[in-house]
Amino acid sequence: MSDLTPFHFAFPVDDLDAARHFYGTVLGCPEGRSDADWIDFDLFGHQIVAHNVGGGRRVAGHNPVDGHAVPVPHFGVVLTPERWRALAERLKAHGVAFVIEPHTRFPGEPGEQSTMFFHDPAGNALEFKAFADLGQLFAR
Repeated sequence: MSDLTPFHFAFPVDDLDAARHFYGTVLGCPEGRSDADWIDFDLFGHQIVAHNVGGGRRVAGHNPVDGHAVPVPHFGVVLTPERWRALAERLKAHGVAFVIEPHTRFPGEPGEQSTMFFHDPAGNALEFKAFADLGQLFAR
């Protein structure tokens, strides 16, 4: 996976100031270019763009995974275990409410991973994961 390149993801928000605070201050994403209707952020080396489209929560549904109701759609990044733990602590320090608390999923099984889910202020669901062994990312 050494040839991975950054992904680009554009997503809807209903308040750019709230998005700027959440992604910039709470998640610690450096801000890139912006306009009256959108803001670029550096999400652990990936380009995400918050587009102001109005509206509200956009959780389409949930799927059961390892005993939890996982919100769909969602997006996020696979981090190292150290960065994942630091992000979990940062989110807790900012009072972020978790949809699914930080925990280990599939313990002792193929694909064992640390995971956590939460929403941004516009209702977009995010998941951040970590693998002790990155080779387990696509394990079956």
